[in-house]
Amino acid sequence: MKIAATIRQWIDERLDLSGLIHFTEKKVVPVHRHHFWYGLGGVTLFLFMIQIITGILLLLYYRPSAENAYESVEFIMTSVHYGWLIRSIHSWGANLMIFFLCIHMFSAYFMKAYRKPREMTWISGGLLLLLALGFGFSGYLLPWNQKAYWATSVGTSIIGAVPFIGTTLMEIARGGTEIGAVTLARFYGLHIWWMPIMLLGLIGAHMYLIIRIGITAPPERDE
Repeated sequence: MKIAATIRQWIDERLDLSGLIHFTEKKVVPVHRHHFWYGLGGVTLFLFMIQIITGILLLLYYRPSAENAYESVEFIMTSVHYGWLIRSIHSWGANLMIFFLCIHMFSAYFMKAYRKPREMTWISGGLLLLLALGFGFSGYLLPWNQKAYWATSVGTSIIGAVPFIGTTLMEIARGGTEIGAVTLARFYGLHIWWMPIMLLGLIGAHMYLIIRIGITAPPERDE
């Protein structure tokens, strides 16, 4: 215990962790009978952490190539110990994360959390929702089966319906005019690198704003 305290003091003197801990403890939840609504953001964050853990475990066996992607998923589901469980948790966890994130957004809207001075908190939350949807869409192609192929075909075709720039956006998303090995590699890179980096950055900004500005109290009945 003495050694641990010495190490903590040594780190604290150089990184000022006590100041950071004091800052994070400033988050105060308003007293209200419907206070459970304030826990939805935490539930969503917990589910995101589950996605990170299960995703890292799946990466140990998944092979992101058109020739091997489907076979690697089948190997995970049938041959890897508890592989079926890890993949199922990852798949259902993604659905639950988006579900709770949508409820969290609706509850924040009805509590008027978008008003001054919390506009940036609301905007960052909206961007997090869009990124979470992008996460789900990019991950849908990775099993590289018929269902994933045609769902991605429909999804990218919707992007192509955007006026003026739709065709260009669709070709960027697909890596060409048709869905193929380049599309899989592109979605894989988005799913495990670019989107997690952007999402973690936005989560950090969102949490900072919540702690710095505070949580919205429910509006009064006469408002």
